[in-house]
Amino acid sequence: MKFSTLSSIVFAALPLASAHYTWTSLIVGSTVTPAWQYVRTHTNMNSPVTAVNSIDFRCNKGASNGASTQTAAVTAGSTIGFSLDNTLYHSGVLNVYMAKAPSTASTFDGSGSVWFKVYQISAIADGKSIKFPADGLNKVTFTVPKNLPNGEYLVRVEHIALHVAQSFGGAQFYISCGQIKVSGGGSGNPGPKVAIPGVYTGNEPGILINIYNNFPTQYIQPGPAVWSG
Repeated sequence: MKFSTLSSIVFAALPLASAHYTWTSLIVGSTVTPAWQYVRTHTNMNSPVTAVNSIDFRCNKGASNGASTQTAAVTAGSTIGFSLDNTLYHSGVLNVYMAKAPSTASTFDGSGSVWFKVYQISAIADGKSIKFPADGLNKVTFTVPKNLPNGEYLVRVEHIALHVAQSFGGAQFYISCGQIKVSGGGSGNPGPKVAIPGVYTGNEPGILINIYNNFPTQYIQPGPAVWSG
């Protein structure tokens, strides 16, 4: 969706949409796996997380343990992703992070400065309008970095909905974590690594933003740079 000065007047007059969504399934290759088979179940239904300093910000509410979740076998350099129970209804941007488990992904809570970004879909701004290429998607796919070391990983997807992000705490984060075991990898050193929560303060210009007017000349994607391996 594209927002311009004219469209900001129209959207300001509309009631806030209530459509929410959640990431339910891991995509392995071209296969959308059954809901919650390889994605940790959470207790937040399809509601967002808004507190960036909450433990729920890591894998969503009630998802600190993956004992009931299977771990998908994937190869480095292959395609994986996530699918939704809806579409990305709210305008925003997307990040995917990974974290290597010390042992198994199912027992890893994701604590520490262990997360690195492997994929993102940003926004396009020119001072006159802002566009969101992720709008309307019902799935995202990306490449597992070819030089990623073998082992088990958590894979965290977040869509940052910015439709009410003009005030602090207004950005909505739609989050899920999948579990994978990587083989055929290399000896890369993924980074920069960040802690989640801790990666954002909520004051970043890409999180605290009015997408209906006062458009930036460049959108600044939240989080570290993507590590492509």
